[in-house]
Amino acid sequence: DVSSEFAIHESMQQYAGGLGVLACDHLKSASDLGIPLVGVGLLYRQGYYLQELRNDGSTRVLHPSYDFDRWPLVDTRVHVDCPIGGHTVRAKVWKLQVGRVPLYLLDADLPENRRRDRALTQALYQGEPELRMRQQVLLGVGGVLALGKLKEKVTVFHLNEGHAAFAGLKRLSQLVTRGMGLEDAIERVRSTTVFTTHTPVPAGHDRYDVGMCWKALRRPLRAAGFTQETFADFGRERQGDGPICMTVLALRMAERVNGVAKLHGRVSREMWAETYGLPVDRVPIGSVTNGVHVPTWIAPEARSYWRRAAGIELDRATPDARPWTAAESVSHREFWQMRRALRHRLVEFVRARLRRQAMARGEGPLDLMCAGEAFSSDALTIGFARRFATYKRAPLVFHDVERVLRILTDRDRPVQLVFAGKAHPKDMGGQEFAQMIWRFSHDAGFQGRVALIEEYDMEVGRMLTSGCDVWLNNPLRPYEASGTSGMKPPLHGGINLSILDGWWPEGYDGTNGWAIGDGSESPDSEAQNRKDADALYSLLEREVVPEFYDLGADGLPSRWIRRALRAAATVPNEFNTDRMVGEYFRWGYLPADAAARA
Repeated sequence: DVSSEFAIHESMQQYAGGLGVLACDHLKSASDLGIPLVGVGLLYRQGYYLQELRNDGSTRVLHPSYDFDRWPLVDTRVHVDCPIGGHTVRAKVWKLQVGRVPLYLLDADLPENRRRDRALTQALYQGEPELRMRQQVLLGVGGVLALGKLKEKVTVFHLNEGHAAFAGLKRLSQLVTRGMGLEDAIERVRSTTVFTTHTPVPAGHDRYDVGMCWKALRRPLRAAGFTQETFADFGRERQGDGPICMTVLALRMAERVNGVAKLHGRVSREMWAETYGLPVDRVPIGSVTNGVHVPTWIAPEARSYWRRAAGIELDRATPDARPWTAAESVSHREFWQMRRALRHRLVEFVRARLRRQAMARGEGPLDLMCAGEAFSSDALTIGFARRFATYKRAPLVFHDVERVLRILTDRDRPVQLVFAGKAHPKDMGGQEFAQMIWRFSHDAGFQGRVALIEEYDMEVGRMLTSGCDVWLNNPLRPYEASGTSGMKPPLHGGINLSILDGWWPEGYDGTNGWAIGDGSESPDSEAQNRKDADALYSLLEREVVPEFYDLGADGLPSRWIRRALRAAATVPNEFNTDRMVGEYFRWGYLPADAAARA
């Protein structure tokens, strides 16, 4: 499994978002299931970046320098010499054991390398296009070299996003050097490669100048029998014109290709039909819907509760287990006690984070007092936490300020919103979204009812997905390939309120959450924003808020609890990485392994 990021733990900032979380959840489930897998990535001295918000809500980007001696890394004593252009970059190979799965991480920050080469593993997704392209050469070419020197008997390569596509080129050069013709080598690599594409957003598919790629890769490309012209045609979306597209390279070198949800599979077939030269319905791109590694993301309180109340055991992994069906049989009162305890824990976490943020910005005693009294343990709590890419539309709920203010400040039925997320350091639009939410959180009308948590990481993700009553997801359809954050709240009795995008069209059954809108897509994004915001407000006013506060004679919101238990009974059974990795194993790894052994 070759990936540019792996989210192992919040203490190791080697991930930017959902791709890294999914990559490491994949390794964890492979370990649990006993599937012989190894991971390959890069080890970044500065990780992604740490986020602080200034006094005006603008983003301050911080680049720490991590001490690898403090991390659970094993020095393999293996080094690889990766050809990049006219130079050779030496990389040290570290091993991080993820259960039974070894994760190998390449580190080029070595004194024998030139400064510009040491920068290849300085930070994740930063720098100019040439630096990112050279990073991907180290990941792909260097990763294949590392596996060889480590004597890992790899039969199948799983390319996780187009960033890893250069691994296929190195494999081609090795086969041709051993005497195989280029066409036969391409077929051999294709039959033993699985490729997962993760985004329908054009900016998520890296494109590089042909000459720049040829310069960086000319040694393995020449060894494989490519000229600059034949390589250009191999990696372009349209022959004769345009840059090298990393996704196209991966598509041309993988027989088994998938999107990460059924809708995303359909969108991917439409996106790449021209590249394949086939009608959309014949494009060979399927789908394996994402999941989450349940033991990683379930709160200890919820795990013990479900074991006691419903006999749900999470200690034995099987890809076809359906233990969560029993969730609907539990006592409503005991379930509600669990939910209240998790909400209270979240409120205490939010208050502590807001106080810490206020102190760091040098805010006065009044601000500190407000931070310490923010939120209520008894109010309906809605969460939104993910990357602040603009298509995810983090501020959509504030589209009509007066209307959302009425919803949040109802004296008898109060609602509170907690946000977390950060944009790419160069995504100014995403940073403006964060600043907009920060301003609302400091507005007198919203203060104490809206919070923005700095530095969105795995810890923040666990706290919010376990403590919130409602998980809000409102991307501009169809740009959310999957989105896994919404798979986590049902583990804790939380309920999804989401646009019908990503995984939610498969997960929503009409009784286990709410669907915002009707799944329509408009070329007019502003009109779509207005339509989706109005649908969101209507659901909040007519269904979500009334159900939460509609208490029966026993003091319990019975309709709400039934919906929450239905979510717990339906979502985790399907949207987990044990099922997902089992599907990859049957659909992709086994046939690719058979081809490797033929």
